Amino acid sequence: MIYENIHTAKFKHRPNRFIACCELDGTEVTAHVRNTGRLSELLVPGATVYLQKSDNQKRKTRYSLIAVKKGNILVNIDSTAPNYVLLEALNSGTLQLPGFESFSLIKAEYQYGASRFDFYLESDIKKALIEVKGVTLENDGTALFPDAPTERGVKHVEELIKAKKEGFETYLIFIVQMKGVSIFSPNKKMHPSFAEIVKDAFDSGVHVLCYDCTVTKDSLTLSGTVPLNLID
Repeated sequence: MIYENIHTAKFKHRPNRFIACCELDGTEVTAHVRNTGRLSELLVPGATVYLQKSDNQKRKTRYSLIAVKKGNILVNIDSTAPNYVLLEALNSGTLQLPGFESFSLIKAEYQYGASRFDFYLESDIKKALIEVKGVTLENDGTALFPDAPTERGVKHVEELIKAKKEGFETYLIFIVQMKGVSIFSPNKKMHPSFAEIVKDAFDSGVHVLCYDCTVTKDSLTLSGTVPLNLID
């Protein structure tokens, strides 16, 4: 995934979850935050951020906040990006899902039951549902999700368990939008029910997977597998 027209700036403050005030070339600009999570460990005053400038004159904000530097780690915070990089990897063949090595059809935003899943896959003999979760929270090398309670996320996983029982191959895929993590764990401290339902899904045969990404200021690429810890 490539971003064009990227500018380096300094984060100042976030008046609401949609807007960040940043300093760019000595001038304060407002940027759309493409992530409604808390991001409190990332968006700290003085942090180096990377903004994408839009050519759309009708936009209220000319910039979008794409990535943040946290120490030596560059974190992509674009919540739309995980779906794009997963789709790129599937279509290019660089990623093959366990239990579903090839497919003849892929659809985005697929309605099943009470939920809309990110992707539906189909082959001659199988069908699959995929739910993707972007991960931007890291603590001492552990990637964590969520960074805020997510009842919607719990519902999605419940529906994956149901779909598995009805014959679908099902996948819950966490995309860590950074490099440098050693393990992934559901954030039990933040949302115990989500951690519990992820463990239930794994025990029910849902494929729970995690991948990290190679991040630059103007690109994001799916990279390697991240080990799971679903117990702690």
